[in-house]
Amino acid sequence: MADILNCVIIGSGPAGYTAAVYAARAGMNPVVYTGPEPGGQLMITTDVENYPGYPEGVGGPQMMDDFRKQAERFGTQIKYEMISKVDLTGPVHKIWTESDEEISAHSVIISTGASAKWLGLESEQRLMNKGVSACAVCDGFFFRGKEVALVGAGDTAAEEATYLAKLCPKVHMLVRRDEMRASKIMQERVMKAENIIVHWNTETVEILGEEEVTGVKVINNKTNIESKLDVDGLFVAIGHKPNTDIFKNWIDMDSTGYLKVVPGTSLTNREGVFASGDAADKVYRQAVTAAGTGCMAALDAERYLTEKGVI
Repeated sequence: MADILNCVIIGSGPAGYTAAVYAARAGMNPVVYTGPEPGGQLMITTDVENYPGYPEGVGGPQMMDDFRKQAERFGTQIKYEMISKVDLTGPVHKIWTESDEEISAHSVIISTGASAKWLGLESEQRLMNKGVSACAVCDGFFFRGKEVALVGAGDTAAEEATYLAKLCPKVHMLVRRDEMRASKIMQERVMKAENIIVHWNTETVEILGEEEVTGVKVINNKTNIESKLDVDGLFVAIGHKPNTDIFKNWIDMDSTGYLKVVPGTSLTNREGVFASGDAADKVYRQAVTAAGTGCMAALDAERYLTEKGVI
């Protein structure tokens, strides 16, 4: 029978790598399975200026490489594979890689993150990080004094629009229907902001520009009239999908798939299974908060393994 690992970390963004640093330093010999995109969402982020310790800013891929090296320095094993299936019955948990290798572990830290939902336009992918973003808090700073557009109608979209309104002279909010899904108080904030222009029944046809965003072509889905907005950036705020499908029927989650934890901890409903990062956070979704919960998960796992006499 294969050895039982002390700690398996599924996912490799800020949460997963931070969990690995703490787990490795605690003698837990963690093994990280990176998943399909080692480093997570930051691998498609060009400039990170809001993470402490990088006074000049840093590229997302470079930052994740730094995290990885730090985890490896303390003995973390990194496996560039995806986990396809789990059995979290416990007390020894089982996980399977895409190549159908079975791994047993006393503790599992889930750090699989969440993926932004996109419009599905070719121009959107081409201009990603060249004026197209899914995070106003992350990237709004780069658009100070510039006119921007934002797609979305829920609470997140309303919150991001009001955030951008503090930085930008004009924010065009593109709403597909004739009403918003956002809560009443969030809608009121949008309507009170004089520099947010709401475009009802409006859909994005194409994002304009070759090397950077120069405008957005939109259509009114009631009149079928197309028009162009001269903007320097487009923020897509139509939601995120947590990468948690393989944990269904094992870990308690909310209606949209975010993992539930005991408040103030990383503990899930399964003993020895801990959740961190954006897979369990639909509110903040920042690299620094993900790293913080990665730390929490490793400390919780260490406490668990110590109590069980494993380490």
